[in-house]
Amino acid sequence: MSDRQLLSSRKAIVTGGASGIGEAIVMAYAREGAQVLVVDLPESTVSQNFTDVDGVTPLEQDITEKDAPQNIVAAAMVAMGGFDVLVNNAGISMPDSVEGDGEELWEKTMAINVTSMFRITRAALPELKKSDTGRIINLGSIMSDMGGPNLFVYGTSKHAVAGMTKSMAVDLGQYGITVNYLQPGAVVTALSAPYFEDDDFRNYWIEKAPVGRLGQPEDVAHAAVFLAQKESQFISGLGLNIDGGAIVKF
Repeated sequence: MSDRQLLSSRKAIVTGGASGIGEAIVMAYAREGAQVLVVDLPESTVSQNFTDVDGVTPLEQDITEKDAPQNIVAAAMVAMGGFDVLVNNAGISMPDSVEGDGEELWEKTMAINVTSMFRITRAALPELKKSDTGRIINLGSIMSDMGGPNLFVYGTSKHAVAGMTKSMAVDLGQYGITVNYLQPGAVVTALSAPYFEDDDFRNYWIEKAPVGRLGQPEDVAHAAVFLAQKESQFISGLGLNIDGGAIVKF
């Protein structure tokens, strides 16, 4: 059996990496030999979670701040001497309807899920262009392809991620940069766990998935490892469902 690490020599930035899917991606990348700059809010546990993990450097940074993209890129240059993989994982989800009263949730969700993704990517491009195997991996959702009750703002933002990713793939392919987005389904994290305490909700998603279970953050991380590899050079503009087949089942 080969002991080759799949991401040996790769250098990655991962946003929203203190918990859940982001944390799983960071751990998977480190396990496969990558160096990682992991970014999350100052009030998160990002500075405590990876103290014993080789090759991982934490950065406390609110990605919506004006100077966040420049700070992230600068920190990556100091910590790793550069980078060739960007994982835009940070995001939020809160229930909301188109009939809701205020616009605060809309503005906050779009700022984190869409605008910050664009701004960080734009700031990262000069460094990504230096590699002929640059990788951008954005976090979408199965809601990038469908709608759901009380998920108006979240669903809209994830459709925007899908469109932005496809447009980036077209623009950046000339530099050897591939751009894809992951579409997790019902994945159990600390944030989503309370929803799955409802037996009806939990059973619905278990039965919806042909594989007959809920997803785990590690399921998404495996896909993120695959797309970050140099060998994935002919895959771009793809939305990869990680949902146990739920989206294809009537």
